[in-house]
Amino acid sequence: MSVSSHPLPATIAHAVEHELMIRKSRFLTLVAPVDAPEAADAVIADVRRRYWDARHNCSAQVTGLHGDRARSSDDGEPSGTAGIPMLEVLRRRELTDVVAVVTRYFGGIKLGAGGLVRAYSSAVSETLDLAALVDRRVLDQVRLAAAHADAGRFDNLLRDWAARSGAVLGETTYAASAEFEVWAPASAVPALQAEVAALSAGAVAAVGTGVQRVIDVPR
Repeated sequence: MSVSSHPLPATIAHAVEHELMIRKSRFLTLVAPVDAPEAADAVIADVRRRYWDARHNCSAQVTGLHGDRARSSDDGEPSGTAGIPMLEVLRRRELTDVVAVVTRYFGGIKLGAGGLVRAYSSAVSETLDLAALVDRRVLDQVRLAAAHADAGRFDNLLRDWAARSGAVLGETTYAASAEFEVWAPASAVPALQAEVAALSAGAVAAVGTGVQRVIDVPR
């Protein structure tokens, strides 16, 4: 049975920071990958410690494999002008396991409700534009064993095939033979099996194990 029958939300590879100035107010934004709500809360707490003197540290987070857990905070801004707009940006980008924190240093000019919504949305959106995205895919495990003398040829084949097929190489172990592991889209497995059979004149078989896993694949 498949882990998921629907495309999974993406995430980001690394934390990214960005600064935006709007009518003398500074908006310092951090977006970071997290693996649980508790990890997101820890990131928010750390930002609050770093920018303890800021008037607002607003936040939004989406977590869970399907992005089914979400929280946001206006942190003193008028209700609905910060956290929710930030959260909507994460939702529109179809991201999960990510937290966004926007720190505002007030510049003395009020922005109004509409201006705040645009400012917090833009802060998160511009920061995400700088982030490296990571796709999450449900991939099938495929194994094959080759003689040590042929390991180099199969390693080259698998690396080339994975790069053009949305697959990821797993562990290679060397015992009585060289044993390769590949995580591949189910639809691509037959093509892999054909290439392995062609390279080995049918002597080596790429065998699906029936195991599936959600794998992060950088774009």
